[in-house]
Amino acid sequence: MKASRKVALLIETSNAYARGLLQGIIAYLHENQPWSLYLAEHGRGDRPPGWLASWDGDGILARIETPAMARALKKVRVPIVDVSAGRLLPDLPWFETDDAAIAVLAVEHLLERGFKQLAFCGDPRFNWSNWRGENFARIAAEAGVPCHVYQPSKRFPRDHTGQVEDIALWLKALPKPVGVMACYDFRGQQVLDACRAHGLHVPDEVAVIGVDNDEVLCELSNPPLSSVIPNAHRTGYDAAALLASIMSGAKPANLVNLVPPIGVATRQSTDVMAIDDVLIVRTVRYIRENACLGINVQDVLDAVPQSRRRLENRFRKLLGRTPHEEIIRVQLNRVKRLLGETDLSLAEIAERAGFEHVEYLSVVFKKEIGKPPSQYRHENRRKA
Repeated sequence: MKASRKVALLIETSNAYARGLLQGIIAYLHENQPWSLYLAEHGRGDRPPGWLASWDGDGILARIETPAMARALKKVRVPIVDVSAGRLLPDLPWFETDDAAIAVLAVEHLLERGFKQLAFCGDPRFNWSNWRGENFARIAAEAGVPCHVYQPSKRFPRDHTGQVEDIALWLKALPKPVGVMACYDFRGQQVLDACRAHGLHVPDEVAVIGVDNDEVLCELSNPPLSSVIPNAHRTGYDAAALLASIMSGAKPANLVNLVPPIGVATRQSTDVMAIDDVLIVRTVRYIRENACLGINVQDVLDAVPQSRRRLENRFRKLLGRTPHEEIIRVQLNRVKRLLGETDLSLAEIAERAGFEHVEYLSVVFKKEIGKPPSQYRHENRRKA
């Protein structure tokens, strides 16, 4: 019987994204030959473990976060796949979230709620934060919307309370209402803390969306934090598959592998419409709450009485799309979530998203998303 590969995991367990990576690796092993895993207690930014210099395994999956860890791993003569945004060893195969796609989802989420002022609150110490911020500002500019970027003060404090105060000073100076993207959920929680401490109303004055969908952290936030959902599970799965291939003698087809996010988990921190037209706000809420029940524009007019011409004109002016397009957009977002997160058949997904015929869903999906549902599922699904 062929001996199991010995693989070390230099991945922390202290945050939701890293745990998602580990769950993806586990899923890969369940579907393939198990490895003999070595997962020692390891924190983000820790010094290289002493055992690494003499380790005689077959491969490593690592979050290479520090120059010291990069130097240590450079001396190890086994295949390594990097799953950190730091990319301190650019010659290694590398998996990372698609930060441009994450920024697109955040901008779209805030613009859909009618915000005409956007802001990004990042942490310039991290590549992934800078990439998200650069893309967020670029996409906002392309949409013709002002974007304000948080710059820590020269005396930026390291303690949580001091950082919240620094963020609060920035927030108070922003025009309101404003939609804020935080670079990750912990920073989003700090933004919410700053708003609460200084009497800024969330989400009416400041709406906040984070990244990672750390469900514990998001639900403990006050109010609960909306968040972009990265596909950490798929990232871990694909990284493990690539490492297995390299350990078997294959050369990686790509060194850079960017994994798109799944969608947005909407919670109270962005549950608002920053539009003065009360009737349109009611209309949008009705569509978003009922689109997946298979409603049409006439159902909308029955629920929120108004002339069809006024509805079409105001909708286009305030949101840049028609009510029918909004219904389809909400339905397709539901379809994408179900394709990526479940094993439901396309017929079952069509029913849950409010499409009467699966054939019509397939046509609309390919037209709007640019690929058939089967291809989207293959590229984005979380493997169980």
